[in-house]
Amino acid sequence: MWALIVGLALFLGVHSVRIVADDWRSAQIARMGLNAWKGLYSLVSIVGLVVIVWGYGLTRTNPVDLWQPPLAMRHIASLLTLAGFVLIVAAYVPRSRIRALVGHPMMLGVALWALGHLLSNGRLADLVLFGAFLVWALAGFASAHRRDRVAGTARGAGALINDLTTIVVGVAAWFVFALYLHGPLIGVRPFG
Repeated sequence: MWALIVGLALFLGVHSVRIVADDWRSAQIARMGLNAWKGLYSLVSIVGLVVIVWGYGLTRTNPVDLWQPPLAMRHIASLLTLAGFVLIVAAYVPRSRIRALVGHPMMLGVALWALGHLLSNGRLADLVLFGAFLVWALAGFASAHRRDRVAGTARGAGALINDLTTIVVGVAAWFVFALYLHGPLIGVRPFG
């Protein structure tokens, strides 16, 4: 479990700098330059992600069951992760009405992904992993909206074609990942 926690601390820690120390982040970017900051940020993120995957894999050798989720939670998780995929795609599609409405769809998408996995898994490692991502995503969402209010950020209405693109790509990515990649990459087949 320690490796999973260290990985989460690295990965979510570096992703939380803007949430807890935005002024310090700006000062570091000014001091070292944007590219050096991005390089360091990426390096710590990759190391953190690798340690999360390794640590989570280690927990599977000696799992600690906390509860047995009802079968219906798998269906709810599927719907939440589907919505999460669409929102994550919305973060990358410019001038989308979904993006304009939500403001920070990546954070909300990660929160829905984490919540879905929390509801459908009952092991201690799942609680630690998905609970950490859920707390981080909600804190990041609130922090980003607070920064938007302070800055007076206004978003345009967006175009319907961009919403359709967001939905089609998000649903397709969810479908491919859930049916074909989740099993080989994660070791769990959500649909059988």
